[in-house]
Amino acid sequence: MTEKFDYAKAIAELEEIAAKVEKPETRLDDIDALVGRSKVLLEQCRQYLRGVKEKIDSLDKETEL
Repeated sequence: MTEKFDYAKAIAELEEIAAKVEKPETRLDDIDALVGRSKVLLEQCRQYLRGVKEKIDSLDKETEL
């Protein structure tokens, strides 16, 4: 079963990743993994926001009629 995407949770995880990357003690290998995870989260957020925009645009078109 696929979990429903949680935008707020993804943003919180991105903020955690940013904080970890900024720490001088974070190892380069860890940063590489964190950057990879952030790319996945960013793409999921973009897809989610595109979907929301499409719904809003659709509602706008319906109200214009």
